[in-house]
Amino acid sequence: FAEFDDAANLLAANPDATTISIDEPAEISKNQHGRLQEPGREEDDELLGTDDSDKTELLAGQKKSAPFWTFDYYQMFFDVDTYQVLDRIKGSVFPVPGKNFVRLYIRSNPDLYGPFWICATLVFTIAVSGNLSNFFIHLGKPMYHYVPEFRKVSIAATTIYAYAWLVPLALWGFLMWRNSKVMNIVSYSFLEIVCVYGYSLFIYIPTAILWIIPQKVVRWVLVMFSLCLSGSVLVMTFWPAVRDDNRRIALATVGTIVLLHALLAVGCLAYFFDAPELDFPAPIIPVHNGTAVITKS
Repeated sequence: FAEFDDAANLLAANPDATTISIDEPAEISKNQHGRLQEPGREEDDELLGTDDSDKTELLAGQKKSAPFWTFDYYQMFFDVDTYQVLDRIKGSVFPVPGKNFVRLYIRSNPDLYGPFWICATLVFTIAVSGNLSNFFIHLGKPMYHYVPEFRKVSIAATTIYAYAWLVPLALWGFLMWRNSKVMNIVSYSFLEIVCVYGYSLFIYIPTAILWIIPQKVVRWVLVMFSLCLSGSVLVMTFWPAVRDDNRRIALATVGTIVLLHALLAVGCLAYFFDAPELDFPAPIIPVHNGTAVITKS
């Protein structure tokens, strides 16, 4: 009991001293035990899109308070390194069944750097490859003179950038509207949807280069292969967002996503590469008796 006497003497000498209860370790252990049970709940919330990180990154513009007219505001949309971009490109080219592209690669730091340069590279690849394809198709014809079609660059840029921005905008608005009616719909931010669509277009860059091959069968095999890879990324990403909705609405939404993606690929192939055969006039060969002979080309 000497220790209790010493404690009583200390309290008498210093009434403001702090005391420690022996029951506090038990409360600490309870709190720690409760925290150990939270990761499973947190993972479920992340899957449903209801975790705190999803709320704070609605448009990825909540991280900084810089005004939108300053350079710092837009700098955060390009704050990625080479390894992150390469991982996201690999994830879009080699989709893993049952894995969500947003959760694996995008949600931690959505960016516009990869989508912007992927679209820009695809624009010039399609335009240049389309001109080369037209040249090889008519190569060897005597009346054909190659003239580069620079207007294909502007047409490709308008088509691809409109698809990469307007379709995600419409899809984001639709998901927000359905989220107000169905509680379990996964919420994706507009920047995340743009990021998914931008990286899903990467597979068309090597495909457009191979479209130079003047064989329609090879081209259609390539476009179907690329469409299956990039379309599967979109389906596996957006199906969890609508699967708890009405069955018909969910299937119609995913079907519309795949249909628009297929129209982009088939439209680019048909317009830029399947050039119509030109009807060249037959050459006229003069003869010595004053008549002319028309030969068939």
